[in-house]
Amino acid sequence: MRRCLLRWVHVALWVSPVVALCGWIGSSALPSRAAEERGGSLCSAGSAAVRAAQPASALLRKVRINPGEPVQTVPGMPPVLDAGNLYTGTAPDRLSPAVSEALSRIYVPNRRSNSVYVIDPATLAIVDRFSVGASPQHVVPSWDLKTLWVANNGARRSSGSLTPIDPKTGKPGSATPVDDPYNLYFTPDGRAAIVVAERHKRLDFRDPQTMALQQSIEAPNCSGINHADFSIDGRYAIFTCEFRGGGLVKIDLVNRKVLGYLRFPRRGMPQDIRISPDGSRFYVADMHADGVYVVDGDTFTQTDFIPTGIGTHGLYPSRDGKELYVANRGSHSTRGASHGRGSIVVLDFATGKVEHTWRIPGGGSPDMGNVSVDGKQLWLSGRFDNVVYDINTADGSVKSIPVGQEPHGLTVWPQPGRYSLGHTGNMR
Repeated sequence: MRRCLLRWVHVALWVSPVVALCGWIGSSALPSRAAEERGGSLCSAGSAAVRAAQPASALLRKVRINPGEPVQTVPGMPPVLDAGNLYTGTAPDRLSPAVSEALSRIYVPNRRSNSVYVIDPATLAIVDRFSVGASPQHVVPSWDLKTLWVANNGARRSSGSLTPIDPKTGKPGSATPVDDPYNLYFTPDGRAAIVVAERHKRLDFRDPQTMALQQSIEAPNCSGINHADFSIDGRYAIFTCEFRGGGLVKIDLVNRKVLGYLRFPRRGMPQDIRISPDGSRFYVADMHADGVYVVDGDTFTQTDFIPTGIGTHGLYPSRDGKELYVANRGSHSTRGASHGRGSIVVLDFATGKVEHTWRIPGGGSPDMGNVSVDGKQLWLSGRFDNVVYDINTADGSVKSIPVGQEPHGLTVWPQPGRYSLGHTGNMR
């Protein structure tokens, strides 16, 4: 009996550190699907910890005990105007004095033409076009609303750059060399630009004016890191991981480090991501799942899935923050055919229900863009049809404007808001 008890004690002493090691490994990195399938039961606890990653410190947990309390934001971040609707500051009457002299224009980056087309939304005429760097992906408003940056990620070359556009004249300036800028965001306090180096699985924090490098965060298990949105208090961001089965990565913006990764139940291709008006949920467009995943940002867990259409891609809140426009690109491929089964779905933020589905007449490929100042028009690129769509948000009727080859992340300018968090106008 004594020998038996000693044997169990020895087993316990051996197993305890192994279990602890598995948990540590699981919480610090998201394995590939192949690794998950190869893994046995030894580290199953660690894998579960990854799928339901928790914030690493109390600072990143919920900061409001009651919904009516003010939001405790990070230092330097402008206050949240309405804790129940963080999009209050983007209403039509909330244009900042910083954009008072900006021309009313639609800026369209054409990825395969290496150009930007400029559209006058009043006449639907192309009023200018100019060359930029290789493979322009998005046109991004700066945090201070004074510059529009064209993110030219170089098409797998070392020639990436950011081209500034002066919104007062609509004219480009000299490009700044930057490594692999697939997308561009800004920290909520405005102290750093975040260049999304998709090919390198890396986030480069840079000076928001000069783009001088400050710091980099590696996200080795986030293949195709590309789109993001930020918590209501500015303490963390969630980025989508497009490739190798897809997923999300959560970034601690206070300490600038990876907090964890999240996989969805099925292999997918996450694209755009947007936070709910009350800051409690994130909506994640998945191009392979044909719908939107709903994720609790604080606990970093999936809570729902909403089917929307084929090739779910772009997400844009309405001007009153009550609805979410979902662009379904009509294809599961990154090289889709023209005249696909593209559509726009209107989701009710409060209920998560689909209110309307608007088809593109004759087929199309609605991708990315944004909403006009008055909220009456939704402007989207037609990625595989070489057009831009002007969509009436009252009835879903569509007008098409021919542009360059493979238009991508266009921006509407000006837009209401006090500051920009990046992308095509993630305004607050």
